[in-house]
Amino acid sequence: ARKIRQRRIMSFFQQITSRSENINSLLCVGLDPHRKELSVSDSATDEEVAAAALAFCKKIIDATHEYAVAYKPNAAFFECLGAKGHDTLLSVIRHIPEGIPVLLDCKRGDIGSTAAAYAVASYDKLEAHGVTLSPLMGYDSVEPFVTGDYAGKGGAFLLCKTSNPGSNELLSDCFEKIAGLAQEWSDRANSGTGSDVPCLGLVVGATDADALRRARAAAPNLWLLSPGVGAQGGDLDAACAAGLTKAGSGMLVPVSRGISRAEDHGVAAKELRDNINAARAKVVAASGEVSNAIEGFQTEFIQFALVQGVLKFGTFTLKSGRESPYFFNAGLFDSGAALFKLGKAYAASIMKSELAVGRGEVKFEVIFGPAYKGISLGAIVAAALYSDFGVDVGFAYNRKEAKDHGEGGKLVGADMKGKKVLVVDDVISAGTAIRESHEMLTKIEAIPVGVSIALDRAEKRALDDPVSAVQAVARDLNIPVVSIVGLKQLFGFLSSSGEFDASILEAVKAYRAQYGVD
Repeated sequence: ARKIRQRRIMSFFQQITSRSENINSLLCVGLDPHRKELSVSDSATDEEVAAAALAFCKKIIDATHEYAVAYKPNAAFFECLGAKGHDTLLSVIRHIPEGIPVLLDCKRGDIGSTAAAYAVASYDKLEAHGVTLSPLMGYDSVEPFVTGDYAGKGGAFLLCKTSNPGSNELLSDCFEKIAGLAQEWSDRANSGTGSDVPCLGLVVGATDADALRRARAAAPNLWLLSPGVGAQGGDLDAACAAGLTKAGSGMLVPVSRGISRAEDHGVAAKELRDNINAARAKVVAASGEVSNAIEGFQTEFIQFALVQGVLKFGTFTLKSGRESPYFFNAGLFDSGAALFKLGKAYAASIMKSELAVGRGEVKFEVIFGPAYKGISLGAIVAAALYSDFGVDVGFAYNRKEAKDHGEGGKLVGADMKGKKVLVVDDVISAGTAIRESHEMLTKIEAIPVGVSIALDRAEKRALDDPVSAVQAVARDLNIPVVSIVGLKQLFGFLSSSGEFDASILEAVKAYRAQYGVD
């Protein structure tokens, strides 16, 4: 049976952001099956060349998927094979592992029904997640790829200042205008979706650091695709210094020949990933702006928590008597879609924490969900860890009252005796529920190794007590507590979103200054 890529849940650029953060990479692997690089004779038929192109691409994908944020197949090398080329390109895309976005490098640029047909061909027929486009015919040529059926799904990198020398003949005079328009067009396309995640990015060559710097200034929130490192002579350090955000993100570095012509594709990809990360580290160190950094999965979590009404900004009186500028009610994650997204956020936070020991490996064997909220939370987290990261662990929960029939007792699910256990709950207020769970687990000879929660309010238990409830649990039980977001990330989100009144930001800032902990 043929493999069909699953329907998109996140938009193209949400996938790019999430994938980049999850694997700590900015490498985009190009798939350019030049005929000269294929093991075929000059007299080979299109069918023979197509088979060689498929094998060529599969070999690269199999060796590099651990390091690739995205794959970028170049449509031209498949289209030149005629009808067989379309099927080969589709087979290549379907060979790319789920969870890795596909950027179809097709550089389309037309309007009206023609552009709409190109969008159908790219997304529906070839199952790509994003495309490259020429913007020179205006918004009309971009709109069909990011609105309508593809609103909140598709995405496009617009040619802005490309890496070839000939780009200076035209683009040098207009690339900054293109960058500014891309930001405007992205906002226009998103106006009907309510999303603030850009749907457009820019292609700006790594061979021109000055153009990268100016494009970044004109479009500070857009992802850049920066070809030219390696074969075309682009300086990686200079490109990263010019194109990355201060947090060391926002720019993909596509490499094709530097990987395809290497003796070992995987080794070459890893080396490129590591070199890019070294350049990123220099940018972050120079900026000094890491205190409020927020991960992609955290931004997505906050956004859908706001949509669900789980998170609200305003003035709220807490049980402690404090006047809080925000309120969080996890009980409003009350639909299948919300629980699905919630599970993914928990899983992402766990895999980014000290509870993960490597790709697809964690420090626990069973997830325990304390009754009652923890039962559903533990189940969705266990499922998300498996679906998103291939991590298969046991799941167990407790009842409030012992059952005297059936399996009996208070514990249900996976056996936890002698096993390393992660406790999952929504929040830690006083820490009572977590301490009770810890005591219960130790009594059955389970080994609690950590706690995972949705929100860490990160605030002092009292003005004369500098420790938060979460910190107290971690200290007293000697286990890490991992949260999807905390007060620091909420502040970072408010600072960068631009969607909230300044008074809300100031209220959270003041609350953090008065009650927050490090």
